[in-house]
Amino acid sequence: MELYKIHPQHYVAVDCVILGYQDEEIKLLLYPRSFEPYKGNWSLLGGFVQDNESADEAAARILKQTTGLEQIFLEQVASFSEPNRDPEARVISLAYYALIRIDLHDEEKVKENGAYWIPIRKLPNLIFDHQEMLGKALVKLQQRAGYSLCGSELLPEMFTLIQLRKLYEAIFQHEFDPGNFRKKILSLGVLEKLSEKDVSESRKGAFYYKVKANIGDMDVNRIAKF
Repeated sequence: MELYKIHPQHYVAVDCVILGYQDEEIKLLLYPRSFEPYKGNWSLLGGFVQDNESADEAAARILKQTTGLEQIFLEQVASFSEPNRDPEARVISLAYYALIRIDLHDEEKVKENGAYWIPIRKLPNLIFDHQEMLGKALVKLQQRAGYSLCGSELLPEMFTLIQLRKLYEAIFQHEFDPGNFRKKILSLGVLEKLSEKDVSESRKGAFYYKVKANIGDMDVNRIAKF
C-alpha cells in the first residue's frame, strides 16, 4: 500500500458523445456547462467514475440519467489524458459514443439537464478537448459503417432502403448513388425484406426492411466497403 501512496492520484471521468438522428441529420446532445471552469460554454455530457463502478457502467449511468434510456449502443472511443486538459485538476477522461433514437428518449430528462440536440453541421465551439472527442467518435462510427450495417439503432424497427441510405449519407456527410448503395447494403445479408410498404412518398411505395434476428459479428472480408 505504501508503494501506491508515493504515486500521483488522478481523477477519472467519462464524456459521452451522444448521437441521434432526426430530419435526415445526425445531431449531438450538448449542454451549457453549469459550473467553472468554462461555465456557460457548450459541453458533452459526462461525469466522474465512482468507486463502485467501471468506466462502462459510469457511461451507461450518465446516459440513463440524461436520456432515460438503457441498453443502448455504447462504445468507447479513446482516452484523453493530456496533463493540462482540465485547468482545475489532473483529469483523465474516457470518451464514449452512443447511438440513440431521438423519438424514444425522455425529453423531460434532457430538459432537466439543460441539454439540447444540435445538428453536427451547426455545432458551437466545445470546451476542453470535446471537439476532438467528437471527431474521433465520428471517425469510429464511419469506420464501423464501412464494413457492417451501422446506425440501424437510429432508425425505427422497420425502415426503407431510402431511409437507410439517407442515414448513411448523414453519417458520411456525402451522397451515395441509390443503385450502388442498394446493391452493397443488401450484399451484407443482414436485412429481411417485409411485405409492407411505405406509400408516403410515392404511389408505388417502397418495401420496408428490418434487421434479421440473431445477426452477430460478420467476417469483414465478406462485406462490401462503402
